[in-house]
Amino acid sequence: MIILDPDLDPDPAATVKKSAPTLVPDTTERSRRLPSARTLSRFLAEAQAAVRLRGQVTVLLTTDAAIRGLNRRFRGKNKATDVLSFPVGGPVAAEVAGDVAISVPTALRQAAGQGHALSVEIKVLILHGLLHLAGFDHETDAGQMARRERLLRARLRLPQGLIERTDAPQTSASKRVKRQRPAPKRSAAKRPTRGTRS
Repeated sequence: MIILDPDLDPDPAATVKKSAPTLVPDTTERSRRLPSARTLSRFLAEAQAAVRLRGQVTVLLTTDAAIRGLNRRFRGKNKATDVLSFPVGGPVAAEVAGDVAISVPTALRQAAGQGHALSVEIKVLILHGLLHLAGFDHETDAGQMARRERLLRARLRLPQGLIERTDAPQTSASKRVKRQRPAPKRSAAKRPTRGTRS
């Protein structure tokens, strides 16, 4: 089930000011639109089946302020985040898997940074949240969640996931900047050997 926070702007693209009108359709604006609950519900069902997670899942699409409050209350972290998962335990776990909360403004910023549509970013976040509901935890496991997420993203036709983004090496832009700077000159005697830090 997909739930929209009533405080959430249903069309994040509408808040982006347009310059002079053009004859060419603005695909950038379209890529910033919030997907329909129906579209996301279909994806949720597909992703939940891929994860093999049984029970009802509720996905709340919300604001940065609301997710910050949830993060502070349940994790003790007073900051906005992209996705939070709340697994259900006990006897109702067979019927209800849990809840996922996604910050749409954060997802929109991340989508822009990754160069894809908001709908794609929300799907990446839904998959990540479902894996947490299924018991995976990339902060404590030895890479199991990252491997499972990579496999499922390929199956669901999604781009790079959250774990890979945080573990990824520098972007090509930051590498270019480093290459342009001249390397400091070192004498042969002070050159570090491979595997040591200077």
